[in-house]
Amino acid sequence: MTKYPVIGQLYSLLKEFHGIVFSRKENKLESWITAAALQIDELDTYINGLNADIDAVKNGIHYKYNNGLAEGSVNKIKLTKRIMYGRNSFQLLRAKLLLNECYYKIN
Repeated sequence: MTKYPVIGQLYSLLKEFHGIVFSRKENKLESWITAAALQIDELDTYINGLNADIDAVKNGIHYKYNNGLAEGSVNKIKLTKRIMYGRNSFQLLRAKLLLNECYYKIN
């Protein structure tokens, strides 16, 4: 850590952010954002994204429910559609998606 102090700072910030998210303490997010300003482009981009929709981020930390299951299903449909694009008909795409759903429910 003494050779690369920025790595140590990033690791500490990551652990702190993880603690904020999983302990559901959205009130500590503002202080974390202030402390995380390390003049690192990638981290600054991430922080700007958090600040752009801070209310949604706080709600995501505060509430237990999310739309992860729906987003995963939509992502799977889009991937299948992208793979089959221009090769087959809509009926085959529909049949393939329904077959995949039945397969995953069985296993």
